[in-house]
Amino acid sequence: MAVDTDLSQLDATAQAQLIREKQVSPAELVDAAIERIERINPTINAVITPMYDLARKAALLPLPESPLAGVPFLLKDLLASYAGVRLAGGAAVFRDFVPDHDSELVIRLKRAGLLIVGKTNTPELGCHVTTEPRLFGPTRNPWDTTRIAGGSSGGAAAAVAARLVPAAHGNDGGGSIRIPASCCGLFGLKPTRARNPLGPDYGHPSSLLAAEHALTRTVRDSAALLDATCGPDVGDPYWAPPPERLYIDEVGADPGKLRISFSVQTLAGKKVHPDCVDAVHEAAALCAELGHEVTEAAPEIDGDHLKNQFLLAFSSSVASAIERLSRVTGRTLTSEDFEPATWAACERGRGLSAADYLLVVGDLQRISRQMGHFLTSCDVWLTPTLAEPPVPLGTFDRTLQQYRDLGDDQVLSFIPFTPICNVTGLPGMSMPLHWNAGGLPVGTHFVGRFGDEATLFRLAAQLEEARPWVDRRPPICA
Repeated sequence: MAVDTDLSQLDATAQAQLIREKQVSPAELVDAAIERIERINPTINAVITPMYDLARKAALLPLPESPLAGVPFLLKDLLASYAGVRLAGGAAVFRDFVPDHDSELVIRLKRAGLLIVGKTNTPELGCHVTTEPRLFGPTRNPWDTTRIAGGSSGGAAAAVAARLVPAAHGNDGGGSIRIPASCCGLFGLKPTRARNPLGPDYGHPSSLLAAEHALTRTVRDSAALLDATCGPDVGDPYWAPPPERLYIDEVGADPGKLRISFSVQTLAGKKVHPDCVDAVHEAAALCAELGHEVTEAAPEIDGDHLKNQFLLAFSSSVASAIERLSRVTGRTLTSEDFEPATWAACERGRGLSAADYLLVVGDLQRISRQMGHFLTSCDVWLTPTLAEPPVPLGTFDRTLQQYRDLGDDQVLSFIPFTPICNVTGLPGMSMPLHWNAGGLPVGTHFVGRFGDEATLFRLAAQLEEARPWVDRRPPICA
């Protein structure tokens, strides 16, 4: 290694620059990442499937012309298939499933020269806001190992926050990138619906709710990753409006004077934790200092109805996923095969008729139009990411009967803001601009117009420069 640098503290863009300058080799970066994983991962349980040999072999191949070529990366163990590597999705019934092909997203990550060193922990089938699957055990938050790292991309978030790798893949069907980003003090963007490909295995996972992307420590890494993966796949039924230019070119570009509306209550009119209110007020004040027009306002959407219809749509996707698993395993799956939260969602989804489901979709589309009209009066909507800071591990433990009796009110009350982006397909990002008195990160959530990640990246880069967070290190850190 020709550079005297703590590689763990460099983002992906900086690591790739060292490679281009021949100060470090891809193999050295991979070995350094593996050493960090082996040393730190036993404490946080973020990486559940090492892929060291594959990464070391890939590190010896010629690199493509890419801003991120040669950088170690982690793949979430959900949705994205990597040929020859287990894809369990946190489910015991799927623990031995090995796909024989790469998903299109993985193809594009490889094409960009990213070196995948392992797969990260996720709740069973991505069905929770915390990453505590029975199969692999809980992922712990590097800021406080008694607390959740969030879900469902909790393993990815914990790994990036602890500096095991500079960035990691995530996906988001109700906040699953932004929830762990808030819990772990990271930048997490859910792109516009259909910005990234879901094929060849999935058409509309999670009832049009799901999107693929990543968790990063810096805004520029998120932009560079989206440049590497975005765009339609052959045969896609629809795709997001193409960007006017590369997203990395938006980072540092002048956002102009934006109209930013902010809310500190949920759409159902409920109050959230004071730390989350403080985070929004600080972010709103910072936006005003930067010259933006900031006003308090919220869309006129029935928050309770949104919550109920979102839950039905998500539950239908869980039921569909379990039917898919039944086909793959060749046997009928029962409640004995799954955790209580997963099976309760499956039962709820199976209770919908085809007509019921289409009524739910119609309701969500009406909400999308309401949200679209609201965003004609402002450019960005600012809220808390979550209703409270990261909660203790075990907070959401329940029996199947308790989930049947109580539904998911406790879970959805923790994430009252993130599902709106999944319902509408809008881009949303969680930013780590605030830490509470206990030293826990508290995210702020920014929602943009459909297809307009560019405005979010411009604003995010401006906020990152004004209130940098990259040097904040959790107690558990490489």
